[in-house]
Formats: sequence, C-alpha cells, structure tokens
Amino acid sequence: MKTIGLLAATILPLWDIPLIVRIVRRKSSQDISLIYAVGIWVTALMMAPSAFVSGDKLAIGFNTMNVIMLTAVMVVTIKYRKGPAKS
Repeated sequence: MKTIGLLAATILPLWDIPLIVRIVRRKSSQDISLIYAVGIWVTALMMAPSAFVSGDKLAIGFNTMNVIMLTAVMVVTIKYRKGPAKS
C-alpha cells in the first residue's frame, strides 16, 4: 500500500501541467485567481519542512512534487497575469 501511496503522491501534483499549458498557450491567466495561486503555493511551502524532517517517503515525495509544480503554476500565473502582449 505504501508503494501505491507514494506513486499517487508523486503523480497527483502533475495534474497542474494542463493548467500551466493552458495559461501559456492563451498567454493569459486572467481567469486564475492570483490569491489562490499564491496562497496554495505559500501553504505548500509551509507544509514542506514538516514532511522533509519526518523521514516518511510518502510525505517527502508528495511535498517535493507539490512544491515544484505549484511553484510553476504560481510563476506562470504571475507572468501571464496581464494577458497577451500587445503588439
């Protein structure tokens, strides 16, 4: 069961990829809440130290992937916040 949990914890944050791709393709993140993107990223960062010192592979795997993917979501959301570039 731990193996399944570790696999799920590693894969779950990858569901952020379609969101990132959509924002980049449209060159706009206007429909994404900036408070949500930054808030969930800060929360993930706050949880990470506890997971890293726990020694639990499941918690470490999930938090590592979560911080990486949520950082990408936050960066892309902020970068494309103003919508498509004007020519």
